[in-house]
Amino acid sequence: MTPDTKTAAKPATDPKGYTANELLAILSARQLKEGQVVFAGVGVPLLAATLAQRLGCPGLTILFEGGVVGAFIEPGKLPPSTNDQRCTRRANMVLGSADVLLLLQRGYVDVGFMGGAQIDQYGNLNSSFIGDPKNPKTRLPGTGGGNDISSLTDMIVAMKHEKRRFVENVDFVTSPGWLSGGTSRREAGLTHGGMFRVVTELAVFGFDEKTRRMKPLALNPGVTREELQDNTGFRLDFDPDLGTTDPPSERELSTLRMLDPERLFIA
Repeated sequence: MTPDTKTAAKPATDPKGYTANELLAILSARQLKEGQVVFAGVGVPLLAATLAQRLGCPGLTILFEGGVVGAFIEPGKLPPSTNDQRCTRRANMVLGSADVLLLLQRGYVDVGFMGGAQIDQYGNLNSSFIGDPKNPKTRLPGTGGGNDISSLTDMIVAMKHEKRRFVENVDFVTSPGWLSGGTSRREAGLTHGGMFRVVTELAVFGFDEKTRRMKPLALNPGVTREELQDNTGFRLDFDPDLGTTDPPSERELSTLRMLDPERLFIA
């Protein structure tokens, strides 16, 4: 299906021809594989999972916290909430929230996919509050099913890269990554899953197998090591042969814009 020329036009103000959110969605979609079961949050995570379905992973199964199993999103009808009834169209089944979370506990879900307000060097996510817990500067939505998802799956996080978001230690661990690094996650009783990838408009990150600290795997086009470090609140270790991600292809961009023609999530 070809998107109409108006909605598919490149943003005139963006010299690269794509927005930061488009880059986030496309790079995130590349992390998913055929046959995986993905617990996706709304926004960029859902858009990325839907894009992966369309581009090379038709057997990708998307789960929503609201209970939908096997969602297949129609172009232009991306739901603003995981409880939106548009999620159910062409889905395999609709369960209660408790039942869909039980699928996590039974090991049926491969990947968790969401965002966060803060992330630290070990991939711990904060979506609870910013500042002193007794008098927080900002109150955030909270965990929802985020703690369950991050405790039991391989996690992918897509988020905007800012120094205030990428901190040495989060103000509150809403969703556990590798906790304090090393074997601390397993010692805390979380024997499965862990933080797998972090995708931003500046780079794609993985985690060191021993220390479990976040490390850049590839810089995005036009980004320097200095720029990445300047926008990160903790020290980054760069490999000598650090690569660069491939820029979005025309096929990836046109498919993404077909899925979100009103640019609700990719503006």
